[in-house]
Amino acid sequence: MHDDTSPLPRPDETQPFGAHQTPQSGAGYPPPPPASVGTLPPQQPRRRGGLRRVGELSAVAVLAAALASGGTFAATTLADGDQGTTTSASSQLPQSSVVPVTDAQKSAPDWQSVASAVGPSVVSITVKSAQGEGQGSGVVMDDKGHVLTNNHVATGAGEGAGSQITVTLSDGNTYAATIAGTDPSTDLAVLTITDPPKELTPITFGASDSLAVGDPVMAIGNPLGLSGTVTTGVVSALDRPVSTSDSSSQDPFAQGQSQGETVVTNAVQTSAAINPGNSGGALVDASGRLVGINSSIASTGSSSGGQSGSIGIGFAIPVDQARMIANQLITDGSAQHAFLGVTPSDGTAKSGSATRSGARIEQVSQGSGAAKAGLEVGDLVVAVGDTPVTSAESLVAHVREEAVGSTVKLTVIRDGKSTQVDVTLGERTEG
Repeated sequence: MHDDTSPLPRPDETQPFGAHQTPQSGAGYPPPPPASVGTLPPQQPRRRGGLRRVGELSAVAVLAAALASGGTFAATTLADGDQGTTTSASSQLPQSSVVPVTDAQKSAPDWQSVASAVGPSVVSITVKSAQGEGQGSGVVMDDKGHVLTNNHVATGAGEGAGSQITVTLSDGNTYAATIAGTDPSTDLAVLTITDPPKELTPITFGASDSLAVGDPVMAIGNPLGLSGTVTTGVVSALDRPVSTSDSSSQDPFAQGQSQGETVVTNAVQTSAAINPGNSGGALVDASGRLVGINSSIASTGSSSGGQSGSIGIGFAIPVDQARMIANQLITDGSAQHAFLGVTPSDGTAKSGSATRSGARIEQVSQGSGAAKAGLEVGDLVVAVGDTPVTSAESLVAHVREEAVGSTVKLTVIRDGKSTQVDVTLGERTEG
């Protein structure tokens, strides 16, 4: 990757799913820019699901998430025939008094009120071009008509002369829209509604650090063209490194795959059902605050170019990262990306009696923040701040969510000893 590493290792299959497109070919993605950390050994690209193709509810693009480096599928398959032992649990475990693990007296979320309050802030997006037509979701950012969505939704049906984008509000009214800016590296885009109505309802932004594993969340969007659909679940994991890449022409009927922009996200994983067409929609907490932009799902994989739906493993771009990039797109039409200045690979190292997994530094760029901080080839990065780093992909994901000029604390194992290093991130240059 270029960011701060180099090209990431690309795990198995992952696809951002947005709108479901009609089966036509020719809508490709731009060539891949450098990553956000440095370079990683090449992996099989994960596929993006792209837009929901109009009229083809069964052919949906999926993402098989690469949750760990080395191409591990995000979904696991249960082994057949494992009957286990027939001995009862009570005969194996010592008896003890029943002690509650935690206080379970919290009130249940009022999802009806949340859906009613947030619904007007979520829109359906339709993109038409010579290459096809697709649908996705978006969230209203402000009363000026800015709509935050995924890049693969805004551009998935192709760009150029004759392309049209429309935004449909929850009241059923449809408006023309234009692209204010796109950022393929984070799979984010901002649209601007032409002549927006006065009664727009901007979404309320939450904060990424307010989330905890187990928190209840709701996904709202336009899956399979079914606008205003809500599903609920919990935060299954935080800081989940997920890589996605463009599928060939966003066409589920296309033959083969093309190399596209690799997006590496330090994602919020959720059990809320997310399907093609949900891309760009809202993931909100029990108070109705935006905590993520739904962007991809895991699948068990497919030998064909077809698409599938939710298996209970969905991913969203954290709200802090989404908001940071969106504000840049509104102001400048483009976004800056942090640069660490190393090329990482997956590695392990001894730390005391334990073996730690992390991102092994294979190369340090001269003049970079990493070089100035004294990072060396062979160092194993095992944490960014208080969050563990278990792979090269994980390091890239962490760097990509940071702002240019910010300082991060890296925990590094060198010669069997753990040390902490403060690194000021530079700006990644494209090309």
